[in-house]
Amino acid sequence: MRVILLKDVPGTGRKNEIKEVADGFARNFLLKKNLAKPATENTVKKLEEEKARYKKKMAREIKLSKKIIGRIDRETVTVKAKPNKNDVLYAAVSGLDVARAVKAAFNLEIGPNQVVFEKPIKELGEYTVTIEMGQGLEAELYLIITE
Repeated sequence: MRVILLKDVPGTGRKNEIKEVADGFARNFLLKKNLAKPATENTVKKLEEEKARYKKKMAREIKLSKKIIGRIDRETVTVKAKPNKNDVLYAAVSGLDVARAVKAAFNLEIGPNQVVFEKPIKELGEYTVTIEMGQGLEAELYLIITE
């Protein structure tokens, strides 16, 4: 029986794959546990349309990520923080702080979880962080931490 897997099934296949499996395995396990659905003409057509939409969406996201990287790669932003008398910050600089600084400087939205620190930033000074945009795309951003 041909089925479309709705979830990853160890030893059988990955989500959205069309597989030929034994009738009993399909009826008694995959279909009963909603791990697959029969691969009819309509369901295969819908799956192909969904894959095409997903490819278009990913292409748009990659294009947007490349645009953002082009604007911020090797640029400098300033983050204001509150230090004590020894120039040590009361709280480490967070991804949210960097995301807000990028928004203020370039009017671009990045998520705080996209900011990767080599080590926590807890002092005033100049640092380099990596902005990971997904799909292996990343930008290097220079930070200046001031009072």
